[in-house]
Amino acid sequence: MVAEPGPAAQRGASASGDGRTRHAVARLLLERGPIAAASVADALGVSPTAVRRHLDALVAEGEAYARESSSRGRRGRGRPAKQFLLTEVGRARFGHGYDDLAVAALRFIADHAGEQAVREFAEQRVAALVADHREALATVRSPAERAEVLADALTREGYAATTRSVGSGEQLCQHHCPVAHVAADFPQLCEAETAAFAEVLGTHVQRLATIANGDAACTTHVPVDRSARRSGDHRSTTDKTPADPLPKGRQEHAPIPDGGESV
Repeated sequence: MVAEPGPAAQRGASASGDGRTRHAVARLLLERGPIAAASVADALGVSPTAVRRHLDALVAEGEAYARESSSRGRRGRGRPAKQFLLTEVGRARFGHGYDDLAVAALRFIADHAGEQAVREFAEQRVAALVADHREALATVRSPAERAEVLADALTREGYAATTRSVGSGEQLCQHHCPVAHVAADFPQLCEAETAAFAEVLGTHVQRLATIANGDAACTTHVPVDRSARRSGDHRSTTDKTPADPLPKGRQEHAPIPDGGESV
């Protein structure tokens, strides 16, 4: 005898069905929008009440919006029916070719102008990224504090960045990378970003992991001379002796041991 599915399984099946119906509603808006709720219901064979519920959810999530239909679309003497369209957020549900386009453009640059042109593009891009935050970074003296300011700046740019203290310095972690798929083919983007971080932080840094390389976050080690700070040594960051090197290989958010030869 087959057991009846429990309440949890029934709720899961219902949610799955709702998800498929909502996706179908969104696809209809993509293919036929602007379109009225009644037309969506007729096309999908779903009740008007259910369609309106899904449309309201899409609007609430910013994936769709409603507008009044043209006068030619009026039925009878009442108010014209609302018509629904997808927003850019809603279109993203079906994917974009932006990454493919960016990769193709950089390959074209590399083929026709050389690898140095790709590197110059990467450097110009990251320079523009940090340009608006240079003034804030210039007011902070220590690399540790600058790392925190840089993390806040990167978060405002969509990188979801944080910092954490480790034995020999700070780790700057970017939990999101908008260009990760492109950087997987063109590591110059990551290399230029690392060089820019070193320049604005006023100390050499080392990239430990990248999302483009399959890691969970882009992690950059920022060495900090904590002993000098405790002893009251307030030299500028550019005068500090380079920190000890980091072990090779992927290390995400791992403490960096002291000792060894500088990188």
